[in-house]
Amino acid sequence: MRLGMLTPSSNTVLEPTTAALLAGAPAGASDVSMHVSRFRVTEIALSEAALGQFDDGDMLRAAELLADAKVDVIAWNGTSAGWLGFERDERLCERITAATGIPACTTVLAYREIFQRTGATRIGLVTPYLPDVQARIRANWAAAGFACPAERHLGRQDNFSFAEVSENTVASLVREVATEGCDAVAIVCTNMRGALAAATLEAELDLPVYDSVAVTLWKCLATTGLDPTRWRDLGRVFALPAENDSQPVRTPI
Repeated sequence: MRLGMLTPSSNTVLEPTTAALLAGAPAGASDVSMHVSRFRVTEIALSEAALGQFDDGDMLRAAELLADAKVDVIAWNGTSAGWLGFERDERLCERITAATGIPACTTVLAYREIFQRTGATRIGLVTPYLPDVQARIRANWAAAGFACPAERHLGRQDNFSFAEVSENTVASLVREVATEGCDAVAIVCTNMRGALAAATLEAELDLPVYDSVAVTLWKCLATTGLDPTRWRDLGRVFALPAENDSQPVRTPI
């Protein structure tokens, strides 16, 4: 099974992290591989230039290159719909599938699905972003029913610099929002080092910790029909089955 992922050009975290997660499956992961296509993203801000980096045209061209590798799913492994709106990713998925014939998914739409399925409505939000970007995410998520009363952000704009934030710093931010009360913590950025610490933090805090890289991998596995629970020891997100039941799960797992 080949998982295709679109990534910002300046991202250096999601590829090694996804590879490490795949390798962490108890039964091994020799039957699953990851393949990446990049398009230019260097900063995260609300300026016209920064928002223009997420033009569907550039993303579609990158997706078409992945289609040449005959991948089984194409994921936008990025969080821009957090501040641009869920509908942007819904449209992107439709356009990718129309252009390539391959199922598509995204990080932010996967977050929405997880929150809906687990009944999480109070989210502890951890990001590296600027204050106005953080505010936009909180407003969009609140409108969808996911309030973010506890939040931390690092005030950074340079996308490459997000990867320079240590795993210990990310873990400290997670602990801080957890103490303020939430149903789950979301580390929203696919260029931050949270996925490999999630399971340890969950055991410590008794709270789901959903890192963007792990969330995207979970959705890729589910979309292709692979069993995400093979990776359940790496975080609670992987305990969610591939298909939704008729009744939503109301307690965060």
